[in-house]
Amino acid sequence: MRQIELQYVMNQAGEKTAVILPITEFKELLEDLEDLAAIAERRAESTISHDEVVAELKRDGLIPS
Repeated sequence: MRQIELQYVMNQAGEKTAVILPITEFKELLEDLEDLAAIAERRAESTISHDEVVAELKRDGLIPS
Protein backbone atom coordinates (compact mmCIF):
# COMPACT_ATOMS: atom_id res chain seq x y z
CA MET A 1 0.00 0.00 0.00
CA ARG A 2 1.31 3.44 -0.88
CA GLN A 3 1.96 6.16 1.65
CA ILE A 4 -0.18 9.28 1.12
CA GLU A 5 0.96 12.67 2.38
CA LEU A 6 -2.00 14.16 4.25
CA GLN A 7 -2.51 17.46 5.99
CA TYR A 8 -5.53 18.08 8.17
CA VAL A 9 -7.74 21.12 8.66
CA MET A 10 -8.85 21.39 12.27
CA ASN A 11 -11.53 23.42 13.96
CA GLN A 12 -10.95 25.49 17.10
CA ALA A 13 -11.66 22.44 19.26
CA GLY A 14 -8.80 20.59 17.58
CA GLU A 15 -11.09 18.20 15.71
CA LYS A 16 -10.13 17.17 12.19
CA THR A 17 -12.72 18.58 9.79
CA ALA A 18 -11.06 18.18 6.39
CA VAL A 19 -7.99 16.79 4.70
CA ILE A 20 -5.55 18.27 2.21
CA LEU A 21 -3.64 15.99 -0.11
CA PRO A 22 -1.54 16.49 -3.25
CA ILE A 23 -3.61 16.74 -6.44
CA THR A 24 -1.84 13.74 -7.96
CA GLU A 25 -2.89 11.61 -5.00
CA PHE A 26 -6.45 12.95 -5.27
CA LYS A 27 -6.62 12.06 -8.97
CA GLU A 28 -5.29 8.56 -8.27
CA LEU A 29 -7.89 8.06 -5.55
CA LEU A 30 -10.65 9.17 -7.94
CA GLU A 31 -9.42 6.69 -10.56
CA ASP A 32 -9.41 3.94 -7.93
CA LEU A 33 -12.98 4.81 -6.95
CA GLU A 34 -14.09 4.74 -10.59
CA ASP A 35 -12.47 1.32 -11.04
CA LEU A 36 -14.17 -0.02 -7.91
CA ALA A 37 -17.54 1.35 -9.08
CA ALA A 38 -17.12 -0.37 -12.45
CA ILE A 39 -16.25 -3.64 -10.73
CA ALA A 40 -19.28 -3.36 -8.47
CA GLU A 41 -21.59 -2.66 -11.42
CA ARG A 42 -20.32 -5.71 -13.32
CA ARG A 43 -20.27 -8.03 -10.33
CA ALA A 44 -23.30 -10.07 -11.44
CA GLU A 45 -22.09 -10.55 -15.01
CA SER A 46 -21.08 -14.02 -16.06
CA THR A 47 -17.42 -14.69 -16.70
CA ILE A 48 -15.64 -16.29 -19.63
CA SER A 49 -12.33 -18.09 -19.78
CA HIS A 50 -9.09 -16.57 -20.99
CA ASP A 51 -9.16 -18.90 -24.00
CA GLU A 52 -12.62 -17.61 -24.95
CA VAL A 53 -11.43 -14.01 -24.71
CA VAL A 54 -8.42 -14.75 -26.92
CA ALA A 55 -10.65 -16.56 -29.45
CA GLU A 56 -13.05 -13.59 -29.59
CA LEU A 57 -10.19 -11.11 -30.06
CA LYS A 58 -8.76 -13.22 -32.87
CA ARG A 59 -12.20 -13.59 -34.49
CA ASP A 60 -12.70 -9.82 -34.34
CA GLY A 61 -9.25 -9.21 -35.83
CA LEU A 62 -8.01 -7.38 -32.75
CA ILE A 63 -5.06 -9.72 -32.28
CA PRO A 64 -3.27 -11.85 -34.88
CA SER A 65 -4.33 -15.47 -35.31
